[in-house]
Amino acid sequence: MALNMHSILKLALICSFLPTISPLSLNYPAVFNFGDSNSDTGGLVAGKAFPLIPPNGETYFLKPSGRFCDGRLIIDFLMEAMELPYLNPYLDSVGSPSFETGCNFATGGSTILAANAASINPFSFNLQLYQFFRFKERALALLSKDKELQKFLPAEGYFKQGLYMIDIGQNDLDAAFYSLKSEEKVLALIPQLVSGLEYGMKILYDSGARNFWIHNTGPLGCLPRIIATLGKNDNLDELGCVNSHNRAANVFNMKLHDVCVNFLAQLPEANCTYVDIYSIKLSLISNYSLYGFQQPIAACCGYGGPPLNFDSRIACGLTKDLNGSIVTANPCNNTAEYINWDGTHYTEAANRFVADLILTGNYSDSPHLANAPSLT
Repeated sequence: MALNMHSILKLALICSFLPTISPLSLNYPAVFNFGDSNSDTGGLVAGKAFPLIPPNGETYFLKPSGRFCDGRLIIDFLMEAMELPYLNPYLDSVGSPSFETGCNFATGGSTILAANAASINPFSFNLQLYQFFRFKERALALLSKDKELQKFLPAEGYFKQGLYMIDIGQNDLDAAFYSLKSEEKVLALIPQLVSGLEYGMKILYDSGARNFWIHNTGPLGCLPRIIATLGKNDNLDELGCVNSHNRAANVFNMKLHDVCVNFLAQLPEANCTYVDIYSIKLSLISNYSLYGFQQPIAACCGYGGPPLNFDSRIACGLTKDLNGSIVTANPCNNTAEYINWDGTHYTEAANRFVADLILTGNYSDSPHLANAPSLT
């Protein structure tokens, strides 16, 4: 009873900060997702055998599920809202996964810029697009021979009626600050990044895609990993976030919004919904106690204690010898009190909060959303 009352009070607080408009009604037969770890449901684990160990997954799946989180991601909650199954990763061929209602091409560490020999992850946005076209070609070829496979593969019409979700760019900005060392040079790179996204959207459109759902990037400078590495008193804002990284995220987001506007102007048949993840996450961090959280910045699963509980030498769940002492990066006692999970990714509780606000419609610029296809 106490838990239910807490949830009701939290929802009331959220609603009190928002103007009243009609909530989003998402009605699509399939979802095709492109992105990085923010929406990776197991691609990196399947593609590179990435050792994602407990306590990842402990809150909802009760074991590691391929997600960099203690439970569900934003995309999982959006799939629930559409009454569709969670997306299976394209790279996961074990266990006869069903792709009838879509496929997830996102993998942790992915970038918009093409991967090179020094890249941690080869599955950059362009490669994810190639994977999609391969997937579509093979799916349609198999369905033409055996209609029974429609239980496992998207029907031909689903590729046009489906929703194409894109959530990528954070790793490009992050890597640019490490390699270029200059905020000015990072900002100069941003037009190239958004051009890469725009090109990808265009070739998806040319292949028949019409419904696009674009997440902007969150407040990069508020991640414990970034603060621990680059945070200095003269480079931190009033929330304790790194100014330079948040400024770059804002510039990237403005350019990305322009892409959506131009896309709609040039291609009248396209539907492009731009979702302001940055504002939602920044509001959550700024007003964390009002929303029922206790820790706005600190990692739940980490080592080092307050204020960040993050040490780059030891990842969530690992045990290591640090300076002669055996230590473990353990999870916090109550993940629902934390916004950040492991220094880079958000907890299930924070992801649920973000998804709930997305679904209010208050943070979406979607002039064509009312024309979403009906499944009837």
